[in-house]
Amino acid sequence: MSESAPPTEKKENAPPSSVSSEASDILDLRDDEGWEDAEPDEEESQFISLLDDEVFTDIMSMLNHCKDKYSFDFLEVRQKLGLDFYGNIKLVNYIRSQVHNGLPIPSDISRKDFDDEAFLKPVLEDDALLFSLDDLPDIVEAPHDAHDKGKGVEKDPRELISRVSELEEELRKIKFQFDGYRATVKETLDKKWDDQGASGQSGSPEKEEKRDDDSHYFSSYSYNDIHETMLKDSVRTDAYRDFIYNNKSLFAGKTVLDVGCGTGILSMFCAKAGATRVIAVDNSAIIDKARENIFNNGFADTITCLRGKIEEVTLPVDKVDIIVSEWMGYCLLYEAMLDSVIWARDRYLRPDGLMVPSHMNMWMAPIADPDYIADHISFWRDVYGFDMKAMQAGIHEDAQVLDMPASTLCAEPFPFMQLELHSTSVKDLVFKIKWQAKLKQDIDALDGFIIWFDTFFMPSRGDTLPEDAKAEEWASSGKKGTAFTTGPGGKVTHWKQGVLLIDNTANKPASRKAGEQVSGELEYSVPENNSRALNVGTTWKFDGEGKENSQLWKMR
Repeated sequence: MSESAPPTEKKENAPPSSVSSEASDILDLRDDEGWEDAEPDEEESQFISLLDDEVFTDIMSMLNHCKDKYSFDFLEVRQKLGLDFYGNIKLVNYIRSQVHNGLPIPSDISRKDFDDEAFLKPVLEDDALLFSLDDLPDIVEAPHDAHDKGKGVEKDPRELISRVSELEEELRKIKFQFDGYRATVKETLDKKWDDQGASGQSGSPEKEEKRDDDSHYFSSYSYNDIHETMLKDSVRTDAYRDFIYNNKSLFAGKTVLDVGCGTGILSMFCAKAGATRVIAVDNSAIIDKARENIFNNGFADTITCLRGKIEEVTLPVDKVDIIVSEWMGYCLLYEAMLDSVIWARDRYLRPDGLMVPSHMNMWMAPIADPDYIADHISFWRDVYGFDMKAMQAGIHEDAQVLDMPASTLCAEPFPFMQLELHSTSVKDLVFKIKWQAKLKQDIDALDGFIIWFDTFFMPSRGDTLPEDAKAEEWASSGKKGTAFTTGPGGKVTHWKQGVLLIDNTANKPASRKAGEQVSGELEYSVPENNSRALNVGTTWKFDGEGKENSQLWKMR
């Protein structure tokens, strides 16, 4: 099912004369000649009044207008409430929201009126006032001791020096926060302007829209439930935390890039471990909550949040020392996020930098599970005495995500692929590879195959890992690094395992004996109509049989 692009958003609160007509006049150069080499005029900032549509060229004129015409003194309000950087932003957006919705401004505004974090989001696009808050007069702090007021009480010079140092540090943090906020807003608005300019030029022929496979992918990570599931996966989250906290020397003083930061949990792990700077990137709306989480936990001066695809955002640094990311999907490569992590590695990671995690070992095994087949496949042939075989149509086309008991494995698992994240390339993620296994027990039928992966965190990029290393054995053997498995031999994770059920409905499968050898070729491919999906196919044949079987399963 194709997805259509969302309609272009309208600029709110902006007077028509200053937005739509001027924008169209500026862009329409069809009748102008000789302008190709002209130097562009320096663009003046336009400050739209907080309380009406009047436009001013400087911030103080606009604020004086609000004070003279409406008796609303913005500077007095911020002074009385003693607002910090984020408080000023919330106050501006709260006032604009009230005006936009036709609601009155309370005569005695309190912090409770605009306490909601939603007011961190600009109401007015490209709001010059938000970019100029640091040009306003400083807030004067009231004397801490009422008896000191007006009496010229002398202070200890050491106390004054200490207070000045505190204020300088607060100012540094606020400037850092503001620069990040301004960069994020500018990047968002520039992108919107480019998109509108590309699609809205007069006379340009309509082009067929390119399918955007990312729309659903990123929007699905905008909601709490998926992040709650991942955070409550203690196998996953504990592994990242333990590696980072147990190797603080690797992170101390380093610059870290978190690709697909989600709620910001990995970024905060890194900051708490001593990283000097962490850049958290996510193209989902969850980044707004991550930014709030980071601020509320006191890491706003260490962690910078950027919204956008890692391939498109502009990082505030040229190189990073460490890339941390939880990019793994079902059957490891579903959702194709590793492509972006590899891109980030090639673009930003220093030559001696570290990937966290560092290695992935992938496993496959034949399974026999007659109970599952009876409960979920054969079930449809007798439902209260009715044959509902029509319900079986397509039931074998998709890979299932299930937690399979270890007892369903009828052969030892085969390690079919290792990804060493410091050197793996995108072309390595589409492959065909031989596999084989020997049955360890008698079975009535071969019901399918199971796929899972093991994740390893090694402290040095020079560390090597056997291709048949098992995470559950690695973790208990006292070897360096951290590891976890998503296989049936370990504690269940939210990834569970990928289950590929064989379609045996046309032919009755043969029983098999322990010791029989089965082999084939496993393929991972990406469907042409969805770059975030995954196709998994395999062939299989038992020794001594001439017929080779094959089947393809989809993950979409």
